[in-house]
Amino acid sequence: MANKDPEAVFRQYGGQLRMSDALKNGITRYMLYSLRDKGKIEQISRGVYRLTNLPPLSNQDLATVSLRFPNAVICLTSALSYHDLTTQIPHFISIAVPRGAYLPNLSYPPIQNHRFSKSAYHAGIEEHNIDEVVVKIYSAEKTIADCFKYRNKIGMDIVLEALKFYRARKQFNLQALLKYAELCRVEKVMAPYLETII
Repeated sequence: MANKDPEAVFRQYGGQLRMSDALKNGITRYMLYSLRDKGKIEQISRGVYRLTNLPPLSNQDLATVSLRFPNAVICLTSALSYHDLTTQIPHFISIAVPRGAYLPNLSYPPIQNHRFSKSAYHAGIEEHNIDEVVVKIYSAEKTIADCFKYRNKIGMDIVLEALKFYRARKQFNLQALLKYAELCRVEKVMAPYLETII
């Protein structure tokens, strides 16, 4: 496998590759560094490389985090931003991981991790293809319930803005919202706000 064309391996992975995946496919560290020095690939994060002849990334930060942390799920303000439920621009990528999960170090993009219980972590995950990378993001309804749970950390104004934007959508799903509110144990907190918008 060592004689396999490194650029073909990159294309097979959508143009982006983790160091561990490169090594599994017979691409040595020396070959990676040589490709980088020749300008054929660029290092977009520690241990993550990308072909330079690809079009610019639409959301490099989400793709990078998902490549580095395959078990991470984009949550809270980052998920609100992805779902267009906020006017805020997140200063870091919020990710959810199961309690007890190992997180390697990442210098860029800045991340804020939240450890969720097993049931809260697995509920409401959607997979989106961003820049040829599968990115796990919580659904809009699960994100709103999570935001109510973390309202003291992210601010009630952001939570209420998200609820208002969500209510204005045609895909408003009260049953899903109530299901995730119960799962996150915030149904009593959410009830007065839901009553005012319905």
